[in-house]
Amino acid sequence: MALAALLLSMSPIRAQEKVAPAQTPPGADKAPKTIALEAGAKLLQSNSPVAGFDIYLVGFHPMKDHPEHQMEAHHYCHQMNEDFAQCVLFDSNTKKANMHGVEYIISETLFETLPAEEKKFWHPHNGEILSGQLMAPGIPKIAEKALMKSKMNSYGKTWHVWNTGHMGQPNDKLPMGEPMLAWSFSRDGEAQPGLVEERDRRMKLDTARTRKERADLAKLAKPQSGTDDLKGKFARPTREIPGVTNK
Repeated sequence: MALAALLLSMSPIRAQEKVAPAQTPPGADKAPKTIALEAGAKLLQSNSPVAGFDIYLVGFHPMKDHPEHQMEAHHYCHQMNEDFAQCVLFDSNTKKANMHGVEYIISETLFETLPAEEKKFWHPHNGEILSGQLMAPGIPKIAEKALMKSKMNSYGKTWHVWNTGHMGQPNDKLPMGEPMLAWSFSRDGEAQPGLVEERDRRMKLDTARTRKERADLAKLAKPQSGTDDLKGKFARPTREIPGVTNK
C-alpha cells in the first residue's frame, strides 16, 4: 500500500503534543490595519507553495562546525517526488513558532550524482532513524515506520539561520550572523545529556521503544558518507548504533 493511502486509512490519529517556542521575537503588537490586511490576504490570496508542507517530523541537529551546539527541529516537509523533499524548520509546533532553518532531503540515488565537493554539505539519516530519535508525531506507528523506511539511506542538507536557543543555551533575539550548517547524530552519546529525554517527556514520545520497533530496518542500511564526520568531537563516550556505518 502506498504511504499516502496508508496514512489516510488509519484513524483515529492521536493529537500532537504542542511545544511552545523558547522565545518570542521583539516587536510591537500587530496593528489593527495589519490584522485586517492578513484577513484579506487569507481570503483573496493563494498559499499554494506552502499548502503541501504536510509531513511533520521532529528531531535534533548538531551544528557541523560546533557539534555541542544542538537544536531541536520541527520539520514541516513537502515530498516533491520520490527522491526529493523540502522542509521548513521551526523551534516549536505552535502558531507562534520561530522559523529557524530549512532542510532538503534527497535519496541515495540523487546523492550519488553530486560532485565530491558538494557531498560534504549533506548529512546521513540512518543514525537518526535507527536510534529512534527522528519521529513523526501524530500518525499511527505502522505509518510512521513506513515513512522512516522510505527515508533509509537518504541524506539531508540543513541550514539553520536563527539560534533560537535550546537546553539553556544562549539564544539570539533575532536571526543574526552566518547560516550554520547542521549535521546528524550517528552514535549514541553524541546528543547532549537530557536533550532527547526532555523532548520525549514534553511530547509524550518514547525514543527507546521506537528504536526497538525499528530494529529490523537495520538490514536495509547501507554505509553512508558523513557518518564519521563528528566522530571523536564530543567530550563524552559514544557508542556505535547497529546498522550505522561509514562509507
